Amino acid sequence: MNVIKLDCMRYLCRQISASSSLFSYKSAISLENIYPSSSLKLTTPTEVPVDPNCPNFSGFIPIDKLQVTYSRSTGPGGQNVNKVNTKVDLRFHVASAEWISQDIKQRILDEHSAKITKEGFLVIRSDKTRFQQLNLADALERLRTLIRAIAEPPKEVSPETEEKLRKRREKNARLRLVEKRERSSTKQQRQAPTIDF
Repeated sequence: MNVIKLDCMRYLCRQISASSSLFSYKSAISLENIYPSSSLKLTTPTEVPVDPNCPNFSGFIPIDKLQVTYSRSTGPGGQNVNKVNTKVDLRFHVASAEWISQDIKQRILDEHSAKITKEGFLVIRSDKTRFQQLNLADALERLRTLIRAIAEPPKEVSPETEEKLRKRREKNARLRLVEKRERSSTKQQRQAPTIDF
């Protein structure tokens, strides 16, 4: 008797699950209505398109070549901060990274030496949000922005612009010396007069 009931229950469950797609509610802004011709299958692209603004770096960062560690975040957030490891430390060894070119590696070592440890790891930290995956995405985007900024060729400065910058530097130096002299004279006037015997 129990076997018959079990078979009947299985049959009813199969019938309900098959017909549930017919009677399920779909919003007017569901993906099928917004993108009717799309297959709605999420796929990872096999080939990364090259950015025309930065041909030296495609923007692709292999996550398996990075060391990602999570820890407790600082700042406000209540007990969530004390329970969840949301802070992301993203690091990679600059000298052994084969996914960026040699000149980009050298420029990273030169320009961002403060972010590089003694072992040669570039460290990027993110605790912007209270979610681990959003912080990881933020750290990756910051790394991508850093590499793109380094990969861009340096802009050529025209002689007129260079002359303007030189005059601006000289003017700022003169103003700084004038302010320094005024401050010095103000301090000297505040001192008590000295009497020589």
